Amino acid sequence: MASALAAKMGFNSLMRKQAKTFNVRISTMESDLEFSCEVKWKGKDLFDLVCRTLGLRETWFFGLRYNIKDTVAWLKMDKKVLDQEVPKEEPITFHFLAKFYPENAEEELVQDITQHLFFLQVKKKILEEEIHCPPEASVLLASYAVHAEYGDYDPAVHKPGFLAEEELLPKRVINLYQMTPEMWEERITACYAEHRGRTRDEAEMEYLKIAQDLDMYGVNYFLIRNKKGTDLLLGVDALGLHIYEPDNKLTPKCSFPWNEIRNISYSDKEFTIKPLDKKANVFKFNSSRLRVNKLILQLCIGNHDLFMRRRRVDSLEVQQMKAQAREERARKQVERQRLQREKQLREEAERARDELERRLIQLQDEAHMANEALLRSEQTADLLAEKAQIAEEEAKLLAQKAAEAETEMQRIKVTAIRGQEERRLMEQKMLEAKMVALKMAEESERRAKEAEQLKQDLLEARDSERRAKNKLLEITSKAVYMSPGLAPDSMPQDVSFSRENLSFDFKDTDMKRLSMEIEKEKVEYMEKSKHLQEQLNELKTEIESLKLKERETPLDIIHNQNTEQGTSKHSNFKKLTLQSTKSRVAFFEEL
Repeated sequence: MASALAAKMGFNSLMRKQAKTFNVRISTMESDLEFSCEVKWKGKDLFDLVCRTLGLRETWFFGLRYNIKDTVAWLKMDKKVLDQEVPKEEPITFHFLAKFYPENAEEELVQDITQHLFFLQVKKKILEEEIHCPPEASVLLASYAVHAEYGDYDPAVHKPGFLAEEELLPKRVINLYQMTPEMWEERITACYAEHRGRTRDEAEMEYLKIAQDLDMYGVNYFLIRNKKGTDLLLGVDALGLHIYEPDNKLTPKCSFPWNEIRNISYSDKEFTIKPLDKKANVFKFNSSRLRVNKLILQLCIGNHDLFMRRRRVDSLEVQQMKAQAREERARKQVERQRLQREKQLREEAERARDELERRLIQLQDEAHMANEALLRSEQTADLLAEKAQIAEEEAKLLAQKAAEAETEMQRIKVTAIRGQEERRLMEQKMLEAKMVALKMAEESERRAKEAEQLKQDLLEARDSERRAKNKLLEITSKAVYMSPGLAPDSMPQDVSFSRENLSFDFKDTDMKRLSMEIEKEKVEYMEKSKHLQEQLNELKTEIESLKLKERETPLDIIHNQNTEQGTSKHSNFKKLTLQSTKSRVAFFEEL
């Protein structure tokens, strides 16, 4: 069956070479590209086509990787594509990935597309735990990833739950704490809100600046053995070669920087590294397969070339790219400041509009209330006018009654005067009667009777007079209602509302022409490191009480020990490189 399979593969290879073209699929971190290639194309032809399609000029960091059996390989640039051990099926699938990593992302990555591709690749490796990342750093990195995707934080838009479908933290970190997704989102959002004002490119660069200090960043690991047959790990990165124990990928036991290596070669499974110090022993180790040695050699040569290239003056191409990048950043800065100013003016206009609308609503409410008060005042005025008319009619009636009472009183007075005159006459007659009584004895009795009668009439008159007086007193003692006048303040008043004339004078500020050359302020590394460390310590303190110690992985434990001892990636590398090459080779052989 194996021979049949080999025959089939050979037939497919033959058919492919007889054809004029073949199809490839290029998987990038964002999308897939498909091309039809000529059979005579070398690896460089296909690679250049992909770079032109992506608009990528910093090509020296990248390569085309493909899977072969149980390992991976990178497409060689100087050989034909079909002459290499690429997959036999069509379309042939390649992965466009960063093959080499910069020492300092901020200084070396020039193009935005280069930075973006590195950001996507490093983010994927952290989430898939190919790069160990402590929990507090994971939260901070997640906040920059969110900012790169969503822009500035806006509480009106980015409401709780907007990150529910996002994969932002390694599963190891999530399982290490008794925290719900909502609690993780709350802490990520709190950091995210602090990044306001950054662009997507700036957020991605901040992500890379934090990630490049992680111990496993940019390191390719290979299982090797020394002369004693001890299993070890070889780490290849931008700074040099590092030797690790199999269960500790964070802390190397010894390191060989590129500037101390003179030559690298391999023979079958044995790999040889000759130090620059000719007196030092040759550094040798064995790998499991020849294909792995080829891959190690590729990575060593590429990283060494870039290491030496960084320490030389930039080529004209790189200088041109950096100049264009500076101009582009300056242009973007000017544009961003202009947009920021326009946004600020728009926000101020919206606030002014909202204030005017609020004032208008307030004035409308006040006018409505005033209209209601005016209506009530008019109703009150009508009621008062009606009452005034009734009071006036009552006053007229009382005046009429008072006049009648006055007439009656005058009549009674006249009657009383007449009664007094009659009484006086009667008294005169009585005196006359008394004077003639003596003379007229015969008429005395008759006169006496008349006198008695007159007395009776007098009593009746007096009684009538008394009743008349009492009635007059009764009439005059009653309250006389005068015509009530309306108080000035009870009359309807003219209601007027003076509306404040609101004017929002947006003065046209003369926009100063911003210089195309933006002076870049260089912040000291220690200050940035201190600020970042304080931020990470604060995050660590917030979530430390919820950690489940029993779920810590061996790498978590090693990282915690290194942190307690104050050991970092850079300090450990510096410490190891201070040792002599001879002692490092001897130490490696004794492991």
